[in-house]
Amino acid sequence: MSEFYIVRHGQASFGAENYDKLSELGHQQSVWLGEYFAQRNMTFGQLWLGQMVRHQETAAGICEGLNTDISSVTHTGLNEFDFQNIAAAYLAQHPNDVVQKGAPPAEFYRLLKKAMGAWSSEQLEPSMLNETWTEFRQRVLDVLNAMRQQNHKKPILLVSSGGAISMLMSLVLELEAKHVIELNMQVRNASYSQFFFNRDTVRLSSFNNVPHLDIPERVGAVTFS
Repeated sequence: MSEFYIVRHGQASFGAENYDKLSELGHQQSVWLGEYFAQRNMTFGQLWLGQMVRHQETAAGICEGLNTDISSVTHTGLNEFDFQNIAAAYLAQHPNDVVQKGAPPAEFYRLLKKAMGAWSSEQLEPSMLNETWTEFRQRVLDVLNAMRQQNHKKPILLVSSGGAISMLMSLVLELEAKHVIELNMQVRNASYSQFFFNRDTVRLSSFNNVPHLDIPERVGAVTFS
């Protein structure tokens, strides 16, 4: 069977005007992950990533830690869903749930969970959405199908975001939408999940690993945003 590792981007700039870039810690998390792979003598045949800046910066940090370049493939199926668009559609129907600027991160996560719940159950006005839940699911499935059409002699490294990773997990494990939402809240920055696959099946080996951060001197480096 072939093998792939899917990595969530490093810590992004939560609360900044532009979220789609890594924080200083996010860059460091990515390099540490690359160094961990290098210490294990791991090599990758291809690097697949979404179009987000945070995906590109995370991939660059991993390659820096590995001290090597990897042939890359950009796939839109690895892009994150548009939370701002989904939140706007949700708040148009539930204006009392608006989160004030400067509110604690927990308030934003609460809104995200409610909005994703309404989105996944088709309760939002379709004309307000850039992408339906079904379309999101399909493009993530397209990533799996594209990989399974090829014979990979070396592991593939994928870099994506929490929502897409959670959807991929649900496709492999045949989970319900509510589980995608819960998993989305749990995926750590710069974590990796490992899968084996062939043309007929995809099997999960491990999920949400951060061995490069799970040491005493990096105890504050495990993040979720």
